Amino acid sequence: MPQWLCNQLMSAFQKKDRRQIRLLNDCWYYYRAKPDKMNETSGTNP
Repeated sequence: MPQWLCNQLMSAFQKKDRRQIRLLNDCWYYYRAKPDKMNETSGTNP
């Protein structure tokens, strides 16, 4: 997990900002899924 995202999450948890936590959580799952989709498509095309 990138350091900037860790810092933002820690700040959101300390402030108990649920909206920010949800947004950052969605960002993390998008960030993780994006490289996997790129690898799948590049692996099928020679």
